[in-house]
Amino acid sequence: MVRGIPDRELIERAQRGDRAAFDRLVVKYQHKLVKLVSRYVRDPSEALDVAQEAFLKAYRALPNFRGDSAFYTWLYRIAINTAKNHLASLSRRPLEVDIDTTDAEQLDASGELRETATPERLLQREEIERTVARAIEELPEDLRIAIVLREIEQLSYEDIALAMDCPIGTVRSRIFRAREAINKQLEPLLE
Repeated sequence: MVRGIPDRELIERAQRGDRAAFDRLVVKYQHKLVKLVSRYVRDPSEALDVAQEAFLKAYRALPNFRGDSAFYTWLYRIAINTAKNHLASLSRRPLEVDIDTTDAEQLDASGELRETATPERLLQREEIERTVARAIEELPEDLRIAIVLREIEQLSYEDIALAMDCPIGTVRSRIFRAREAINKQLEPLLE
């Protein structure tokens, strides 16, 4: 909700031509959308352009939004597709995913990270973060998107299935395979 107005009401207003209602949705979701896009598009100004393009696409497609999923999920799907199209047009793929320490811990990095922050532990944590980021970067696109949406963006399996336009079982399989690949690269560091 934005200032007490539920998304559903803002969407209905925007579908009737109220641009201010859509502007409120943009204000609500712009930071999350730019953050998502920046995981695929490294250049910050390009990421802003791609996010803006995603909002434009969403605005144009808004009359077709039926509410089968949350607006946020629908918007994420548009943003991911817009970012992928942008990268395809540049004939390059995402180069880096920034992950902070808490994200690395969420990716099953081990209980050892939670111990005292000795210099050795800090170096180990940094190496784990680099390894996780590299492992995510090397994943096939479908696995990378699934794991980023689940572990970094904290979306539910249902929302990921809607965003990726695939069954929940496929999402679970992709996340499992992504975690397996990440854990395989982490094994030498955690022994």
